[in-house]
Amino acid sequence: MTPTTELVIARHGEAACNVAGIVGGEQGCTGLTDLGRNQAKQLATRLAAEHAHQRYAALYATPRLRVTQTAEIITRALHLAAIIDPDLRGPDHGDADGRPWVDIKTFFQGPPQHRPDRQYASGSETWNEYLHRATAALRKILARHEGERILIAAHGETVEAAHTLLLGLPRNACLRLSFVTDHASVACWQRPTNRFGRTIWQLVSHNDTRHLHPHHG
Repeated sequence: MTPTTELVIARHGEAACNVAGIVGGEQGCTGLTDLGRNQAKQLATRLAAEHAHQRYAALYATPRLRVTQTAEIITRALHLAAIIDPDLRGPDHGDADGRPWVDIKTFFQGPPQHRPDRQYASGSETWNEYLHRATAALRKILARHEGERILIAAHGETVEAAHTLLLGLPRNACLRLSFVTDHASVACWQRPTNRFGRTIWQLVSHNDTRHLHPHHG
C-alpha cells in the first residue's frame, strides 16, 4: 500500500501585532504575546504526542518573528529542527508594514483578498502574487516529501494558500470568510492512494483548537 502523504499546518500563537491591529511584516511583527506563548506550548504538547505516535518527517517554518518563536517552542517539544523557508513567508506588505490594519483596509475598501490583483499599499504584493509564491513553495515541499508527514508552522494566509492549492480553486477565490483560522490552530490534509491507484487530497480537519481547550469535550 502506498503511504499517505500528510500535510499539517499550525498557525502561530497570538502576536502583539494581532492584538494591536498592526500590519505584521518584517517591521510590524514584534513577536508573541504571553498568551501566544502559552498557546504555542499547548500546540507543541499536542504535536509532540502525535509525533511520538507517528513521526513528522520535517518541520518547516516561515521567517516572521511570531512564527519562528512558535516554531522554537515546537522544536523543543518534538526535538525536530525547523527549516526556515523564505518563500513561505506571509504577504509582503510594502509601505503598509507596521501601520494599523483599519487604515489600510479603509483606504483599500476591504482586505487584500477582495481585490486580489491590486496592491493595497505601495510596494506590497497583490493577494494573487502572494498566492502564486506561497503555493509554489508548498508544491516544492510536498514533492520533496511524497508519502511522508510534514508539519509547517506558518500564518493564516498559509492555510488559505494550501486550501486554494489542494482544493484546486481559482486564484481569485476568497476563502477568508469561509475558513476562519484561529491562533495556534491546526489544519490537516491527507492524500491517500486507493486500490485503483488514484489519489486525491482530503481536508481532514480545519481550525482544530481542541488542544487549547483541554477541559471542554
